[in-house]
Amino acid sequence: MPTRLAARGSSLSGDGQGPTRREILTLIGKAALASPVLASISFATTRRAQSESLPAYSTDWQLTDAALLEEIVSRAFLYFWYEASPHTGLVRDRALADGVPDPRRISSIAATGFGLAALCIGHQRHYLPAKQIYARVIATLSFLLNHAEQVNGFFYHFLDIETGRRVNRCEVSPIDTTILLCGILTARGYFQHPEIHQLATTLYRRVNWCWMLNDGRTFAMCWTPEAQFSAYRWDKYSELMMMYLLAIAAPLYSISPASWDALARPVKEFAGYSYISGDDPLFVHQYSQAWFDFRGRRDRYADYFVNSTNATCAHKMFCLSLRGRFPSYDEQTWGITASDSYLGYRIWGGPPELDGPDGTLVPCAAAGSIPFLPRDTLNCLRSLYLRFGLHVWKRYGFVNAFNPLTGWTDQDVIGICTGISMLMAENYRSGLIWESFMSNPEAQTAMQLAGFQPSAQPAVTA
Repeated sequence: MPTRLAARGSSLSGDGQGPTRREILTLIGKAALASPVLASISFATTRRAQSESLPAYSTDWQLTDAALLEEIVSRAFLYFWYEASPHTGLVRDRALADGVPDPRRISSIAATGFGLAALCIGHQRHYLPAKQIYARVIATLSFLLNHAEQVNGFFYHFLDIETGRRVNRCEVSPIDTTILLCGILTARGYFQHPEIHQLATTLYRRVNWCWMLNDGRTFAMCWTPEAQFSAYRWDKYSELMMMYLLAIAAPLYSISPASWDALARPVKEFAGYSYISGDDPLFVHQYSQAWFDFRGRRDRYADYFVNSTNATCAHKMFCLSLRGRFPSYDEQTWGITASDSYLGYRIWGGPPELDGPDGTLVPCAAAGSIPFLPRDTLNCLRSLYLRFGLHVWKRYGFVNAFNPLTGWTDQDVIGICTGISMLMAENYRSGLIWESFMSNPEAQTAMQLAGFQPSAQPAVTA
């Protein structure tokens, strides 16, 4: 059974054995990195996107949690504003970390979902005038509804950023469409604006979830015109929780809550921590929880917030267990998940060890788990910021990945990685995305239909 990221790019050729996401991203390539941009916009100070600028990096060893969180969130907002097309609202799948103009035209439908959430944050934090943000939200939703290529309401994983047409032979992706829908519903819940509400509701209503079941109880991994439905299914615990919950409560084409119970929930144990998980990267414990607020609630199987806390604790201990091979890892320097590497895109993580870790560090691994383990993750991110400085900290915040043992540093940031860092940082400090998303009645209905009840189980802390 492939991991999610491998499966997301599968079945793209006529024989159904097309390139994986990793291969797609290798084909995309990277533009040459221009000179570092040592200054970028400081929204927190100026409240304007194009006025005063501050250094991209501070050596202040007393960097507070609040300052660090603001740095992460505001610089991520820069990405989702400047790396989106003003015409379509589609957000680049990846871009140069220094913010140098990027000629690549490939957008990610999932990154666009994170981008809609970023617009909610930008409005709340007054990063830009409200009029500009409203216009971008409406333009994005209108383009998605009327122009972006889709099948039965599901979008292709990658679209041309200006035309909205399918890129190469990529797949119709239910999980990436779900991330987009989460961003759409967050915008609907946050703005409470009639036109935004109508556009968002129409986009949600037209998704034919029953079609993606393909006569089964669980969703097909993907669909392409060339190979039709993938033989693989979304049938095991991962980031899929948000997908099933949105489908169960859908206003049209909803699926039975029995599909929730059809999912496998294998249990892992590592370093004294027990949690539900497959052999997957850490991000699978983060993505659904960026939107659905599972705190204090559980179904018949688990308290998923506690589960993700335990998974994060286990992952930290796993990284520390690798110190004999990778001496850069320590109590405040850890975290690997699916990311770039000098060899290309890798789906690494653990436990267990996945895809041959080589000492690379991936900042979004810790950042995506801030609400689960705030002390440890913020200490880690602060350490990365202060120890490695401009080597890893660029206009949009942390680079996607870097290796302190070899000196390799990614030239790029990736939209979904920057997005999960931004949302979890904002959720931890304000709960804004949780509150906005959960204000949608469908989110509450979904959890009720899936059997969620109050939970008093405490989280385990490292």
